[in-house]
Amino acid sequence: MYLIVGLGNPEEDYSNTRHNMGFDTVNKIAKEYDIEVNKKKFKGLYGTGTIEGEKVILLKPQTFMNLSGESVKEIVDFYKIENDKIIVIYDDMDIDLGTIKIRKKGNPGSHNGMKSVVHYLGTEFPRIRIGIGKPLDGDFVRYVIGPIPEEEKEILDKSTSLAKDAAVEIIKSGVDNAMNKFN
Repeated sequence: MYLIVGLGNPEEDYSNTRHNMGFDTVNKIAKEYDIEVNKKKFKGLYGTGTIEGEKVILLKPQTFMNLSGESVKEIVDFYKIENDKIIVIYDDMDIDLGTIKIRKKGNPGSHNGMKSVVHYLGTEFPRIRIGIGKPLDGDFVRYVIGPIPEEEKEILDKSTSLAKDAAVEIIKSGVDNAMNKFN
């Protein structure tokens, strides 16, 4: 069983922001594989289905970003999911806009949601980072939770589609093959 976690903020005010790239990716996976992400438990919204013959849980923590690890920890403990079967998808300012990176493990960088997840899971689990670039003015908070400019929407839409395909590739052929294909 795989757990695919998309990080984001739960309120509608954040729905069209760079910080919700994880939620956007999980929504695309859910749509493509007809998985309803509407059950409320584990401090999140989740749904179960099948991808490439594997049982999958899709999770969108509803704790706000900096407490995302609480939701992830609850569902991991309940279903007894091993870390190598957990895929966390999130936005990353340290990656250029329009690109994604897959890693098997690593530190959380400056991302508060990942800091929370790493606090509960440790550093060894696959993750897909969606590049959002950095703000020119240095206002990081406004940049990640402010509205996405029109000229970036299409680029980020393609990025979340790539992240969706990368998550499926991890399930289908493993994280190493996915890294070779997408990095």
